[in-house]
Amino acid sequence: MAIDYGLKRIGLAICDAGEIIVSPLCQLENSTVNRQMTVDSILTLLREHAIEAIVVGLPVNMDGTMGEQARISRNFGTKLAEQAGIPVYFQDERLSSKAADRLLADGGFTRKGKKARRDMIAACEILKDFLGQ
Repeated sequence: MAIDYGLKRIGLAICDAGEIIVSPLCQLENSTVNRQMTVDSILTLLREHAIEAIVVGLPVNMDGTMGEQARISRNFGTKLAEQAGIPVYFQDERLSSKAADRLLADGGFTRKGKKARRDMIAACEILKDFLGQ
């Protein structure tokens, strides 16, 4: 499972057992009131889909340095790893949202439709990069 972690929304994507087909899974609202509620939602999805590993996107700065959002994403991934009991990897996601925007621009979606899909498509891009696709 790939996670595009954002302060407002979290995009999730999964792949098949052969690691060939990457698909968007869902988009979650990130609870600002109760972060554990967000973690619990992801843990439920991990169990439902028999996920064996997690890839968390790290929004590294263009110069390769880690900014505040990258640190927040890393902390989230570390907390998730502790509770999920499966490996968590981190993947540079510098251009995943831009790639998602390009894909959605070609899809003919409304602005609202693009917003509803953007984080899931970004998670797909993170997973594809991790898998070397």
